[in-house]
Amino acid sequence: MWYKKLHWQIVIGLFLGLAWGLLSSVIGWNEFTTDFIKPFGTIFVKLLKLIAVPLVLASLVAGVASLNDTTRLSRMGGKTVLIYMITTLLAVTIGLVTVNTFQPGKSLPQETMDSLQETYSSSLEERSSSANEVLNRGVLDFVVDVVPDNFFAAASDNSRMLQVVFVAILLGVGIIHMGGEKAKTLVTVFDAFNDVIILIVEHIMKTAPYGVFALMASLIIDLAGDDLGKALELLGALGWYSLTLVFALLLHVFLVYSTMFKVFSKDIGLFQFFKAIRPAMLLGFSTSSSSATLPVTMERVEKNLGVDEEVTSFVLPVGATINMDGTSVYQAIAAVFIAQALGMDLTIAQQLMIVATATAASIGAAGVPGAGIVMLVVVLETIQVPTAGIALILGVDRILDMCRTVVNVTGDAAVAYVVASTEGLLNEPNFDD
Repeated sequence: MWYKKLHWQIVIGLFLGLAWGLLSSVIGWNEFTTDFIKPFGTIFVKLLKLIAVPLVLASLVAGVASLNDTTRLSRMGGKTVLIYMITTLLAVTIGLVTVNTFQPGKSLPQETMDSLQETYSSSLEERSSSANEVLNRGVLDFVVDVVPDNFFAAASDNSRMLQVVFVAILLGVGIIHMGGEKAKTLVTVFDAFNDVIILIVEHIMKTAPYGVFALMASLIIDLAGDDLGKALELLGALGWYSLTLVFALLLHVFLVYSTMFKVFSKDIGLFQFFKAIRPAMLLGFSTSSSSATLPVTMERVEKNLGVDEEVTSFVLPVGATINMDGTSVYQAIAAVFIAQALGMDLTIAQQLMIVATATAASIGAAGVPGAGIVMLVVVLETIQVPTAGIALILGVDRILDMCRTVVNVTGDAAVAYVVASTEGLLNEPNFDD
């Protein structure tokens, strides 16, 4: 039956959570929802994050160690980073074209602007501090940060996933050069470890509908509180901005990713691709975290799309850290929206600066919590737009963050498929699983 499929169960959980959150807000059950329902969503996200580092370590060490030649790994790495950079540039460009076409900032009344700035301006201090750290980074600081001085410290922090990838590659290369029976034994151990972790992921995913229900219910009460009408009023005031962003995100997905598949792999269509990774897309929407969704993304890309483990174990962790197509679309639209709302006309040079800064910041802010807003502060500082204007969009940012995370996750999976296709590392797909 259709309702036994995981993605439908997640969709049902999502809508039931939405309904429960609205009901809870209307009849005053918010305290009960916070105390007895929200924790299950928190546990679910923690389980996904818990398994992410062991999964990346085991699968990447096993994948690298199984190679006889490290040349292919370096070629695949260069190709991955290049494609990620190109899709990020395209994302920023699409965002700029869309926001300049619809000009949502010019429809915001002055009264609404004053109210939003008064409500949300106090929450900008921490983000501004994190943005200053990014602005003060040296040109090669990102490269330096990839190399950890303590593996266990890196493994204890999901935002330092690139460091785990570096250590895993180092271990894999070491095993290749060691050779002999000891090397075979180590490969067998990491292979078995990876199989166990995949099995654990499958068990965790059985709880996904309940976790998504709890996450959505808690999201609604966090947004609405005891005044659902105020939340709806806020959504209405920023509706044109929100619609502009969602339209640009859809445009990027349907234009850029479908073109990638047509150019590099004619074996799959965009809707087949969506069908294969839909649980990962739904979880990205529910959790607003590429890192939390990573174990599911890896499992679905391997099992359903047929991408070889050698590719997924490298491309997807790197993508979850530095590839932020959805966030890049958001940087462009949010920056120009704020400038429009404040009555500032950005020059062509300033908009080109948005392209350059947003692309660079997607890497520079990779390890910073709440990277989307932090990156936006960096962009606004660069084009000399008052960062206090971010208060205009903070009210709906949580919901839009869910949308852009879906695009981030989708972009990671699309690049993994394209890299696998160009490297001849595609296995038999299973779109119906």
